[in-house]
Amino acid sequence: MLDSVVSRLPRPIREPLYKHKELVKFTVVGGTTFVIDTAIFLVLKHSVLETKPIVSKVISTMVATIVSYILNREWSFRTRGGRVRHHEAALFFVISGIGIAVTAAPLGVSRYLFDLTTPHVSAFTQEVADFVSAQIIGTLLAMIFRWWAFRRFVFPHADARPRIREEEIDLTAAELLGDVWPLIDEPDDVLDSDDTEDPVARR
Repeated sequence: MLDSVVSRLPRPIREPLYKHKELVKFTVVGGTTFVIDTAIFLVLKHSVLETKPIVSKVISTMVATIVSYILNREWSFRTRGGRVRHHEAALFFVISGIGIAVTAAPLGVSRYLFDLTTPHVSAFTQEVADFVSAQIIGTLLAMIFRWWAFRRFVFPHADARPRIREEEIDLTAAELLGDVWPLIDEPDDVLDSDDTEDPVARR
């Protein structure tokens, strides 16, 4: 699906996707975990944890964080590294723990500082305030923080985990078949070698 979308984008939009491939993949992972986070948060907040929205948010974010580690390590930052696995995982979850606090903070402000809760406001206003503060503002702030911290501390070195031979073969086959999306993993020096050339045409 992603390859079809990218291949149909205009060249001025498509080329930055290749140039900023890590950010694009990180954003895709963020979108995936956002859906997971939102679904769990809403289910918990309207069932077993109806009176504890902060606890609901922490639990949903923790589950999304586990999924985020797997997807980011194996896809977004697949060639980055520089730390032994257990140190890398520990740092990832420490930073994600800080991210949980960043995510939950706007919800706390909405609920307990601005008093956007019943009976001070209507039930509908409370639900909108909860969603905007937790799922929009909180998630956006946490995503910006994680993007910076993951690259700076968890996966500090580029090309620390080279692409294996089987993956290179898969990429070559994908190019020949016209599958554009895998090209998003192409090394930066390939993309920078001729800025005027269309990445798709480089076959």
